[in-house]
Amino acid sequence: MAGDEEDRASLVNRQLPEMTLSTKDSPLTKARPPPDSLKSAERAQFRFEVHGNAIITGGAGTLALEAAEALLEHGASGLALWDVSPDAAFETIKKLHARFPDRRIMTEAVDVRDEAQIASAVESAAKVLGSVDMLCCFAGVVGCTHAIEMKADEWRRIHDINLTGSFLCAQAVARQMRAQGTPGSITFTASISAHHTNWPQPQAAYNSSKTALLSLTKSLAAELSSYGIRVNSLSPGYMDTILNDGPGLERARNSWNSRNPMGRMGHPWELTGPLITLVSNAGRYINGTDIIVDGGAMAF
Repeated sequence: MAGDEEDRASLVNRQLPEMTLSTKDSPLTKARPPPDSLKSAERAQFRFEVHGNAIITGGAGTLALEAAEALLEHGASGLALWDVSPDAAFETIKKLHARFPDRRIMTEAVDVRDEAQIASAVESAAKVLGSVDMLCCFAGVVGCTHAIEMKADEWRRIHDINLTGSFLCAQAVARQMRAQGTPGSITFTASISAHHTNWPQPQAAYNSSKTALLSLTKSLAAELSSYGIRVNSLSPGYMDTILNDGPGLERARNSWNSRNPMGRMGHPWELTGPLITLVSNAGRYINGTDIIVDGGAMAF
């Protein structure tokens, strides 16, 4: 008991660290509208231009690969695709190399739960690509176990990958951006599961990990703003990927579609427009925001 009182006393007397807000004069956060000399078509192109290099976690997955292609189409100089098994997407990545021979595209085996692997991979990306300017977090796992039956290990694994993994990657990338002295963008992948409870599948661990990402997005947006780093998230609805396919999921798919105003799942390509908005010139004043991309499912 005496020890507890001593700890409380030390907390009362301790000086808390404070966040530093950006100022309008900071070169890292200043507005950058298009030059007056641009013609209409050039202004339209400028609006959605993507500059610099991106790290994409979960880089062998469908959503991540769609994002990779979109980033390159809009001007990204290079990509570092991280995944625990990057070779799983060898053929698709090979096609990206063929389509964009003038860009640098690298792959690296990274477990987003491992701080040492993340630090090494960030250093490698900065060295090969020249800088790290964007982080897009797509690494994640699901899990459909009733809460009353769930083992602690499963709960921890889902949170470690979806939540802690996103934080560790953001932390490492933010440190790199700070060292570079350049602004940047971090985008998490949350979910409509962060906004309401799934049905009919039980996903307490997944839902809570994604809900926590929404809070993390706002917290990091506030803390990292003074370095010119914007932090946002996307909340996809049910997307038509291999993870949501197969005869075993037919009942669930029918349920998801029947409760969506558009009557269908989303195509992975339909997530790329909001992503490009967040990381391009168009998103330079979007910070601490979550964009729901779900065909209107959250309207009900």
